[in-house]
Amino acid sequence: MTVLFPKWTNKIPGLLALGAAGFGLCVVFIVSFWFSPEHTDVGYQPYQPVPYSHKLHAGALGMDCRYCHRMVETGPHASIPDNDTCMGCHSQIKKDSQLLAPLREAYGDGGPNNEPLEWIKVHMLPDYAYFNHAVHLNAGVGCTSCHGRVDKMEIVRQVEPLSMGWCLECHRDPVQHLRPAGVSPTLMDWVADEASMAAAQKRLEWQGEQPPELNPPTHCSACHR
Repeated sequence: MTVLFPKWTNKIPGLLALGAAGFGLCVVFIVSFWFSPEHTDVGYQPYQPVPYSHKLHAGALGMDCRYCHRMVETGPHASIPDNDTCMGCHSQIKKDSQLLAPLREAYGDGGPNNEPLEWIKVHMLPDYAYFNHAVHLNAGVGCTSCHGRVDKMEIVRQVEPLSMGWCLECHRDPVQHLRPAGVSPTLMDWVADEASMAAAQKRLEWQGEQPPELNPPTHCSACHR
C-alpha cells in the first residue's frame, strides 16, 4: 500500500493548534499593551479654531485657569470660555490680529446671536465614566495632576492616560497630589514635599473616633453610575 503522506505530517494539526494559540496570545498582548490609553491617548494634541497659547496666557501672563474655566470649582465640568470672555481682552488687545479672525467673525457685534467657537476637546473620558472637577479641586487636587504643566504648552496635549487603572492608582495613594489648604489648585509650579504629604496622609487616616476627612472611593459605583 502506497503511503501518501510521511509520518511526520501527523504532527501538523498539533503544530497548527500551537501556532494558533501563540498567535492569539500575541494579539491579546499587542491589543492590551499598545491599544491602551497610555499609547493611544497620551500625546493627543489637536489644533484649535484659534491658536490659543496656554504658554503665553497661563505662563507668561500668569492668567489663572479659572478665568476661562469658570465652573471648575463649583461643577462637574470645567467650562470652556465663551466669546465674550475672550473678547473682554481682545476687543482691545491685538484686536486686528489675523490669528483672531475666527473669534471676531464668531463674535460679530457681540449680540445674543454670536456663534460659539467649536473648541476641540483634548482630555476625554468615556461617557460611562463619571468625573467631577469640583470634588477633586476642593479636595486639594491641582490641575497639573491630570493636565500637566499647561503653562508650558504652546498647544495643549494630553500627558496622562486618564485610564481606569491610572485613576485607581491615585485614589489608592493620593498623598502626593493633595495640596494643603490655602494652596491654589491652579498654581502650576507646586510640588509635593514631606510636610504636604504628611498632612495629606493625616487627612486620609482615622483620628480616634473621627472618620477620615477624605475617603477616595475605589468601588465601581464611584465612577460608573
